[in-house]
Amino acid sequence: MNEAGQTVPQSRRVLEYKEEPTGIDSLKDDEGDEMPRKYYVDGGEGKIIKELVYDLDPYTEKLRLIKLIDYTGEEIRSIYQSDTEVRQRWADLAQRDEIMQALKDHGIDFEELKQATEQPDADPLDLLYHLAFNAPLLTRRERAEKLKRERHDFFDQYGSEARTVLEALLEKYAIHGTEQFAFPDVLKIPPISDFGNVVEIANYFGGAENLKQAVKQLQSLLYVA
Repeated sequence: MNEAGQTVPQSRRVLEYKEEPTGIDSLKDDEGDEMPRKYYVDGGEGKIIKELVYDLDPYTEKLRLIKLIDYTGEEIRSIYQSDTEVRQRWADLAQRDEIMQALKDHGIDFEELKQATEQPDADPLDLLYHLAFNAPLLTRRERAEKLKRERHDFFDQYGSEARTVLEALLEKYAIHGTEQFAFPDVLKIPPISDFGNVVEIANYFGGAENLKQAVKQLQSLLYVA
């Protein structure tokens, strides 16, 4: 309705979100809200269709406007020479943290990437593969199933209780991501805690150290698969 009291048609348009050089985190979603960000413009409903960043071109030394997903691919290729190098480093937990920090230093946030690519179920590694080297994009579920299908030998070396714990960890990863491997906190959260307390679960593996090694190997094999 306008100022004269007349009803007017609603206008509808799609917003293009342009990030400032240091503003990638400036419009984050509310915690726990997985719906796309929505805005109301001129009485109509809009949403972000792509996210852009300003980047300093190393050749012209001028700012350029580039899509976040393209910027990410360029940055990955500038840091790592091949997808093999990324995979080898990512399989090691310590080096994985280094990669995450390096990307963060370059202004790359995985939650932003998941939203920009509309791939909320993708593993961070597969997002990097896809954007930098045009590799097929796997979901966490697909990667977990691939591991169970191709590495029976890993699971078969443990007793039934230990295998059940490892399979439950893998299922939590498929649903929620790599943060589910946080040790030993994950052992205190259902459904893992349903198998017993931390000491009881460790005993399934022959002790705490063996349990730690099993979880570490599970993560490594997950990214080799």
